[in-house]
Amino acid sequence: METWDNTAIANPISPLESLGGSPALPHITASTDVEAVAAWLAEYQESPQTWKCYRREAERLLLWLNTQNLTLGKVNRDVLRHFEQFLADPHPSAYWVGPTKPRHHPQWRPFRGGLSPASRRQSLVILQGLFSWLVEAGWVRHNPFRLMRDKSRRMSNQTPRIERYLERELWEWLWQWLNQPVEEGERNRYEMARRRFIFGFAYLLAPRVSEMAEARMGDFERSEGRWWWSVVGKGNKIARIPLPADMLECLAEWRQTLGLSTTPEHQDDTPVIRALDKKRGIGHNQLYRLIRETFSEAAKALEAADGNPVYIEALRRATPHWLRHTSITHQAQAGISLRHLADSARHSRLDTTARYLHNEAIEWHQEQQRHQIEPRATQDDVETL
Repeated sequence: METWDNTAIANPISPLESLGGSPALPHITASTDVEAVAAWLAEYQESPQTWKCYRREAERLLLWLNTQNLTLGKVNRDVLRHFEQFLADPHPSAYWVGPTKPRHHPQWRPFRGGLSPASRRQSLVILQGLFSWLVEAGWVRHNPFRLMRDKSRRMSNQTPRIERYLERELWEWLWQWLNQPVEEGERNRYEMARRRFIFGFAYLLAPRVSEMAEARMGDFERSEGRWWWSVVGKGNKIARIPLPADMLECLAEWRQTLGLSTTPEHQDDTPVIRALDKKRGIGHNQLYRLIRETFSEAAKALEAADGNPVYIEALRRATPHWLRHTSITHQAQAGISLRHLADSARHSRLDTTARYLHNEAIEWHQEQQRHQIEPRATQDDVETL
């Protein structure tokens, strides 16, 4: 099997294209497409997760262009159409698709599989921004995304509702499964306690994976008798989230597992989620894999118990971000106001939070049952016939 040069964003892929005699020079210090993309990525270095996401999409494009002997300057509407088709079905599969591995692992691949419509849309939104920046930088002459006839529909990053979440019944089963009796052995007990805390943390506070990995004990603070979680989120925005009583209980149990007092000390800079030595923190990727592995194990357990096939498939497909969606959706269903829900989710726009509101759809569905081909006969009606 071929292996990748996994330093695609560090090594040259193609030389700077001539601008066709134009007297204008690039406004960035770069001599290759890769260096131009790196200059664009540098604009996002203060937002590590955004940088990582943007790098992934730009890297896929650069690697694909390299296989087509093309450069960024050669991307036109036809090339863009072919790339969009490629995102849906990266082939040959053995060359492009593989399991989650560290970037420098020989089996690392750019894709886990073909991208869903929503993921393709997200990729195109990011790359459209890249090309807009490259045009302003004088690196390419035009933005091929501007030629998309139905761009507003196909690249809208707003979907009517969030569907990637665990339904209440499935979440309740999963939480019970996470709290099942622990096998013998100190390591097993520790790993089960850690897994339970991670899922409790994710469900009760709706953090992103990076925010959980970077959380410190001192981020949980008491003010005027109430506990809060301070977090630096997307775009380096600082927020303070109220702790539900269940979260304070989860934290206390986890700290006892670590051999600590039930509540954190002020300005405690030690990591919240820890490695097996109970001291070191764990990285974003390790936490991501841990959650995915838990979902996979849960799917097998539910299948062995002859559970609902729809729920089994949901667990197989679930990613860590589903826990954030699940938390926000269930908070909305519990009746938490849209304004406070938006604050907890740290959404800058209320219409983003509104995508998690499923209650109106449920009520609509219930009311629609009144519409019948023939009115249902009541018991009294039956007796008079």
